[in-house]
Amino acid sequence: MSLAGERRPVDVSVVTSGHDVADARLHREVAALVAHGLNVEVLGLGQEADGPPGATVRTWPRQGSLGRARLAAEMAARAHGRVLLTLDPDSAIAANAAVLSSGRVLVVDVHEDFAALLSDRPWTAAFGGLAGLGARGLVATFMAIAQRAALTVVADDHVPPLQARNRFVLPNAPVADLLPPPGPRDPTPRALYVGDVRATRGLFAMIEAVRLAPDWHLDVVGPVAPADADRLAQILRADAPDALGERGHLHGRQPPTQAWAHAAGAWCGMLLLVDTPAFARAVPSKLGEYLMCGLPVVTTDLPRQAVVVTESGAGVVVPGGEDEAVGAAVAAHLRGWSADPTGLDDAARAALAHASRGATPAGSPSVYSEFAARVAALL
Repeated sequence: MSLAGERRPVDVSVVTSGHDVADARLHREVAALVAHGLNVEVLGLGQEADGPPGATVRTWPRQGSLGRARLAAEMAARAHGRVLLTLDPDSAIAANAAVLSSGRVLVVDVHEDFAALLSDRPWTAAFGGLAGLGARGLVATFMAIAQRAALTVVADDHVPPLQARNRFVLPNAPVADLLPPPGPRDPTPRALYVGDVRATRGLFAMIEAVRLAPDWHLDVVGPVAPADADRLAQILRADAPDALGERGHLHGRQPPTQAWAHAAGAWCGMLLLVDTPAFARAVPSKLGEYLMCGLPVVTTDLPRQAVVVTESGAGVVVPGGEDEAVGAAVAAHLRGWSADPTGLDDAARAALAHASRGATPAGSPSVYSEFAARVAALL
């Protein structure tokens, strides 16, 4: 636990029954709050050591879908902050009840379009079933609470609720302090993926691409979705004839600084999202992080991320589709880059140039510092 013996009153309690304390957005938000001089505690999942520096961190084991609501209520009851900042629907609902009974302040972070996200989860695929009905009811309740919260933080302009009474857009912009500086590439070609690891985020397309580019390695950093774990384990078996063997490296969930340390020496970043309702309008945070690390990006043709890569020249865009087709298209680019890295050099320079144009000028408030000021104003 960080800051043992700290006796200042807690200003902000960050509460999440669905996110690990290693979550990158959580780290960015807490860093901004701490830098603003606020005393912050984090109540979440995972290991306390993986939590954000500068905050008091308390953790619980991950629960199943039925246990999350109970855990959220327990966390809300144990939170000491004047402001309760929630990061998921269960926690927002529980914290709202705690706020109503105690006169404290609720801030809701809506980092995704949760209604659209339902289509990206296998357990809600059949919306006529109990799981689907329960999930839709949960999201509807969550949206009503988010709309009337003291502050509603959203990750993008299109993310609901659009009519919240006090709405602040906090995009997942990269934070240089969490990233390694750009540097030379490793001698061995290596692709990198950092984030949630699942089929709809391109997991099996990435593996197919590197399988077809035998001089390349692949680092995957992040938690693997349970629904995809068995298929992944089978593919990565070293004794399978066409497996990656020792060229595929699964690092699991890591705090942001550790996760992005794998970018040092990598040749490119992978961003092979499937065209689902949850992703169609998204600009994933890893796009900006890859670019700030000087990594060319290989992306599928979802509109917003494809525009960034195409207009900046900082990588290549491949058509979406089945994993095998996407993987084959990516592999062609990987083999070309390892045969002649000239195009990769140009894309790396373009990545850094684009990141530099989007960076906050020295001495100017960042969007994170503005977020912290908005939270502090509620105290």
